[in-house]
Amino acid sequence: MIYLKKALGALAIAAALIPAAASAKDYRLGLITPPPHQWTKTAQAFSDVIAEKTDGRVKILIFPSGQLGNESQMLQQMQTGALDFAFLTVGEMVNRRADYGALLAPYLVKDSAGAKAILTGPTAQGLLADLKSLGLVGLGWGMAGLRQVVMANDVSTVDDLKGRKVRIIPIQTERDFWTMVGAAPTPMPLPAVYDAFANGQVDGMQIDFEGTWNSRYVDHAGTIIESSHMMLPMAAVASARVWPTISEEDRKTIEAELPGFLEKMLDNYEQIEAEYLEKLKGTDVKVIKADREWFGPAVDQWYEEWHKKSPLLEKLEAEAGNL
Repeated sequence: MIYLKKALGALAIAAALIPAAASAKDYRLGLITPPPHQWTKTAQAFSDVIAEKTDGRVKILIFPSGQLGNESQMLQQMQTGALDFAFLTVGEMVNRRADYGALLAPYLVKDSAGAKAILTGPTAQGLLADLKSLGLVGLGWGMAGLRQVVMANDVSTVDDLKGRKVRIIPIQTERDFWTMVGAAPTPMPLPAVYDAFANGQVDGMQIDFEGTWNSRYVDHAGTIIESSHMMLPMAAVASARVWPTISEEDRKTIEAELPGFLEKMLDNYEQIEAEYLEKLKGTDVKVIKADREWFGPAVDQWYEEWHKKSPLLEKLEAEAGNL
């Protein structure tokens, strides 16, 4: 009996000396992109490093391809604390505050380097901080490749887009642009796009070269328009309800590690876009180039409308003009 008591006492002391396992917690990070996409790869690499740096206390589980819902649903989950982290396109932010729509201005930047400069500039950083008004903690900006156009039909001029159903993110900035072009903007969640394009429910989409290749939209394409007409910012965010429950030490680790992954993403997109464009040019699909003038009056009309909706647009134009 005495031996048993001593053994139990030793076990209790040993258990008290193992704090890390007891405080370990799994968190979830949701995003809409499929596993091969740079956002998902970045999220997974970030998760691996955080687990290592926190000795397993913080495990961030990655849920790609909209497994946790569309972006509107994920944002609502974050506002209630049901979802911990996410990589969200700027779209849902635009739906709640028009100011964020300025980041989607057509031909604001001409390349990925310009997009990085804007996203790391003062106006975009102010918008990141303002995400607290939406119940989010902004941890940094990333992006996808610049927006291109993939159509099932043969396209030579902007008139060939008239009346065509073009898949968009369900936000007013994109709806306005494609309406002004003369197309029929068709909102649709990303996971539904492949089947809709293959079945002719939509005639085309604005997308990046990476998604065009990896998601095999190219298999049903008649024309790829190399337009680079718009960037698509992504905000890496935490739930404002969940964030304070993470220890200060672990929050500092996340804040220290994530920016490096996002910066690498921003830096890599120029090369990524070039590589995927070469792959696409190696197919039988027609590839044409388009600039601001190619779209006719639509771009100027968009700016006229959105100067009224977003006072920050003028500031971003000034920053872009200094690049």
